[in-house]
Amino acid sequence: MNNRSGEGGDLPPEGRRRAVIGRVILGYLLAGVFLAWVFHGIEFGRLFENVARITWPLVALGLLFDVLSYVCAGVRWNFLLKPLGRIGVVRTTQAVYAGLFLNEVLPMRVGELARAYLVSGWLNADMLRVVPSMALERLFEGIWVAVGIGLTAMFVPLPKNLVRSADALGLIVLAGAAAFVFYVLWRRKRPLPEPAGGTLAPNIWRRVRRAVRNLGRGFGEIGLTWSTAVAFGATFLLFAFQALCFWLILTAYHIHLSFWAGAAVFLVIHFGTALPNAPANIGAYQFFCVLGLQLFSVDKTLATGFSFVVFILLTLPLLSIGFIALGQSGLSLRSLRDRLRKVSAKQLA
Repeated sequence: MNNRSGEGGDLPPEGRRRAVIGRVILGYLLAGVFLAWVFHGIEFGRLFENVARITWPLVALGLLFDVLSYVCAGVRWNFLLKPLGRIGVVRTTQAVYAGLFLNEVLPMRVGELARAYLVSGWLNADMLRVVPSMALERLFEGIWVAVGIGLTAMFVPLPKNLVRSADALGLIVLAGAAAFVFYVLWRRKRPLPEPAGGTLAPNIWRRVRRAVRNLGRGFGEIGLTWSTAVAFGATFLLFAFQALCFWLILTAYHIHLSFWAGAAVFLVIHFGTALPNAPANIGAYQFFCVLGLQLFSVDKTLATGFSFVVFILLTLPLLSIGFIALGQSGLSLRSLRDRLRKVSAKQLA
């Protein structure tokens, strides 16, 4: 984001650069710590002993479900964006894949910003009006993760810490859902007033009020409609397909756990990699995958080998499709970075 003269409270460009670099370094340090734990105490001679025995038809079927899960993400976003205009599932799925590609190759999940920018351009809408749809995506995912852990706990024993975390997540998402419903029912027709004039208003207060007003307008436009219900259902299919994909690859690697146990490991990974870390979640993915498999008494060496194999199998198609999706948008990494900077400066003006 470009700094403007006279804008109090903004970090100078050098300060922002250092803050970003610091977060990136922290992400890589965490990845190093995670990988050190993953490799500790394993038998390297046995690390990939099951690779030669992989059942590839099961892998292919799993990857098909993985692709379908991202199509579900595109369907979900298409329905949440309906108040802003017609865009279509192909476009939203393209933006989802482009964002995922950037998240895999760049730190700090900049792909989320990128997909919002792409869709706002295609819809000719303010970028901030796209953000509420993305916030509802996270809310829906939180609800289904909490429900998924609760259902899984009915079929397989789960550690108390995971169940407690799911309970805490459930309370958070219930509060978020209640806030969304409250706003839609009681506040949608009460627009925020324009900020009063004054020395600070143009620099800080006006920007904050404008951002809140645009976000509130976006939530109000989405509302409680059948499109919202379809998007909520598509989120369930997204998780169901991804859990099924993970379990199929687990079975193809000859780690024989029940579907519910495999779903539990998938949820542990999803839980653990939710926060920004190193690009592609390298390190964190392996750590939580091995940790989850050890909950079901899977040998650590076997679990470590699988964690890298499944990571590669799921990442390569995502990178390939995401690279094509980004290329079809007419943007490169450099041009996208420059445009995002200009958009950020405009939003803060």
